[in-house]
Amino acid sequence: MYGQSVKVGMGPVPPVPFEQPKNLFRYGEQTVYSTQMHQPGAGGLAIANSQFRLFTTPLGQVGQGFTNALTISETNQKEGGRVPSGVAYDVFGIACQIFETSANTDATGNYGATIDDQASIQQLVNIQNSGVLSWDFTQTQIDIAPIELIGAGGGAFGAVSQNAAGANSGQMNNGAGSVFLYRKHPVALPGSSTFSILLRYGSRAAGIANNCVCVRVVLLGYYKNVIEIG
Repeated sequence: MYGQSVKVGMGPVPPVPFEQPKNLFRYGEQTVYSTQMHQPGAGGLAIANSQFRLFTTPLGQVGQGFTNALTISETNQKEGGRVPSGVAYDVFGIACQIFETSANTDATGNYGATIDDQASIQQLVNIQNSGVLSWDFTQTQIDIAPIELIGAGGGAFGAVSQNAAGANSGQMNNGAGSVFLYRKHPVALPGSSTFSILLRYGSRAAGIANNCVCVRVVLLGYYKNVIEIG
């Protein structure tokens, strides 16, 4: 039989196509992340009853509370509000990191600050207790969970001690909790979709009055794209 192979004692196997495939699918795991900065400046910053939109400012541009262009520390997005062109991305987990800079403006601060004193720890707990993350699609918003439950969250974690001179050592952080998982049904983001994540605060959120506070949200997921070979 032309186009088929027959083995004695067995039925015919499916025919082998005469053409090479035109494309292949490539799968992998990748993170997509974005950061919001809260700059108090000299007069403080009120965040109660406010919302901020992440995943809208791509690498090399200014936005999301920053006055300097976002670098690879803040985001790996090439295009704001979209997954990479042609890539379908399924999100199975979300992480949220809260960290502080060493100054009250983006112009002079760096990420070397430790959360080891009362003012800094209060800012950390304020964000954890007041903040909520929500998906924002074109015409639909879906609440995810309070930041307290979204890893690297789960509560302030760590130890702070004082030496004889009164200087603090150690650091509190929100890295103890596991990431928030979509255990059965990942969130599907088609390659052509537009999305963002809202960082929202309730009415009892205290203002930011110390150093700048950054909230970095990381999406953990699978991607699939098409490789043209013909």
